[in-house]
Amino acid sequence: MLDGEGRLIEYLRLSVTDRCNCRCTYCMPAGGVPMLGHRDILSFEELTEVVAACAQLGVRKVRLTGGEPLVRRGLPKLVRMIRAVPGVEELAMTTNATLLAPVAAELHRAGLDRLNVSLDTLDAARYAELTRGGSLEDALAGLAAARDAGFSRTKVNCVLMGGVNDADVPRLAELARTEPIDVRFIELMPMGPCAGWPKARFIPAETVLEAVPGLQPLRRDGVAELWHAPGWAGNVGLIRPMSHRFCDGCSRIRVTADGRLKPCLHSSEEIPLAGLSGAELRRAVERGIAAKPQRHHLAEEGRSGAGRGMYEIGG
Repeated sequence: MLDGEGRLIEYLRLSVTDRCNCRCTYCMPAGGVPMLGHRDILSFEELTEVVAACAQLGVRKVRLTGGEPLVRRGLPKLVRMIRAVPGVEELAMTTNATLLAPVAAELHRAGLDRLNVSLDTLDAARYAELTRGGSLEDALAGLAAARDAGFSRTKVNCVLMGGVNDADVPRLAELARTEPIDVRFIELMPMGPCAGWPKARFIPAETVLEAVPGLQPLRRDGVAELWHAPGWAGNVGLIRPMSHRFCDGCSRIRVTADGRLKPCLHSSEEIPLAGLSGAELRRAVERGIAAKPQRHHLAEEGRSGAGRGMYEIGG
């Protein structure tokens, strides 16, 4: 289905929970946040029905998000249910990987195609500080288990933060030298706890090219610009929501764990889907796609207009 700007919408980011086992400094307050109750989030059956409605309107790629999706019990069952939906060609998941090792093989067998792993540093002490208690060892064990389970084209996502983890860029990029993965560096966006951070924290993705000399432009992959160095097994990606807005090519919609469709990450507009089914649900999804704005206004307004934190929306 085309939105009002003529963009083909074929990508759904589906949040299965707002809960997370980490408290990343740029995502959640130190003391945590009130979480939705189990009765407030969509059941596996309701999530699958939402996917089916979206697939009938042209969605072909689904990504499971959170919070941290692996804190929700029985996730392989949901993967199998969504995998059976006609029209879904790719099913992926974004995770911090700290809970991945025990279930990686089961998720692969259930039909999960790809993984994006959030990893902002390879320094164990800095990782624990950034995640407020997370274990780098667990995250790396999850990455290794994913490789052993047969996952390919895994992507590692790093949020760039000036004066926090910019010194880690060369070491993170090195993962792509020896592994067939894309290490993608994402510009920090002013939303949630980091909306009031000093401007020095918000550094452009050009920083990566300065820190890792020898990279050559390769191609675009969705919202990422891919760069490659001779002899490397993988690539380095740059995602620039701040310095190079990519709204004109946006093909995605988001559905929150409590069943609200967000046409744009940085808009407060939400279309309620909970409790709907059949044709009524499809019409609501159609309204959401039609309401997708031309672009976001992060640069002009200095902060996101999302109205929620990323953990509530789905990263």
